[in-house]
Amino acid sequence: MQSWREAALNQGWTYRHRVQLAEAGQAALELLVQRWQHSDRATWAQRLQAGECQLNGAPVQAEQVLQRDDELLWQRPPWLEPAIPDQWETIVDDGDLLVINKPSGLPVMPGGGFLQHTLTALLEPTGAKPVHRLGRFTSGLQVCARRPETRAQLSRQMQPQGGCRKLYQAWAQRVPALDVGQCLAITTAVVERQHPLLGWIWGPRADDLELLRRQLSAHSEIRLLERAAIGDRLDVVIHTGRPHQIRIHLAQIGSPLLGDPLYLAEQRIAEHATPGDGGYRLHAQQLGGLEHNGQTLKLMASPPQDFNPAQTQSDGKNRKGLG
Repeated sequence: MQSWREAALNQGWTYRHRVQLAEAGQAALELLVQRWQHSDRATWAQRLQAGECQLNGAPVQAEQVLQRDDELLWQRPPWLEPAIPDQWETIVDDGDLLVINKPSGLPVMPGGGFLQHTLTALLEPTGAKPVHRLGRFTSGLQVCARRPETRAQLSRQMQPQGGCRKLYQAWAQRVPALDVGQCLAITTAVVERQHPLLGWIWGPRADDLELLRRQLSAHSEIRLLERAAIGDRLDVVIHTGRPHQIRIHLAQIGSPLLGDPLYLAEQRIAEHATPGDGGYRLHAQQLGGLEHNGQTLKLMASPPQDFNPAQTQSDGKNRKGLG
């Protein structure tokens, strides 16, 4: 039975921004709306009135004009962080290297409304820190280390040029182009897309939409393992590590992850979902080729018990029938 840490208030956080040359001459309210687009103008006006924002250590007014190198602070009051799973299976622990089977639902690092309810905070008493980041709802192999030199060395190996092989399992909508055992390479770029809640997010390329500023090359390879009535079970090897790469690439080919609330069919992005929202099944199952203490590691982690959506549906029907 998975253990959970209950929802709790944190201690709040101070966000800092140094005014750039291109931003100089703007009013404080305008820059806040532009810089942190998760909140609308009325919300930022209320925060200014409540004294949550400062300019160079003093209270700031909404219409106050900013100068280059001014320091703008937002002192965010404590907020309620959602409950998280707080236990995991340990795959390797040699006193320096720590590899765990991260449960779905546990954020790795602060962000997206999480500050203390993260793997980073839970690991603090052990001295270990994450080497890379899995998505909050992606389960599986999470590499951590206690020594800074080890983290740096492992991080280099996990870069595209480092030779580490990363294999995931995923449940996706049907991939018509594949039969069981066949493979498909996806090499379309991950591109910057407009988003009404966040301003922009990384997403799939869409021919009918104007691109924003940036795009990142990306390379994934999928193999069909199983075809079920509810969807396809896939192996996914990623040769690059772009943000939300697997979710984006599967949406790119018209077969998004089952239950993904954000990346949809036909390269669409849901307007009222964010990258941190869950519902999909994605598991980091294998890492191969990592060198540590003179050994080449091959790491494996079993998917969670509820990874198969068909089995989850069947269990739910059985429980309902018993009730």
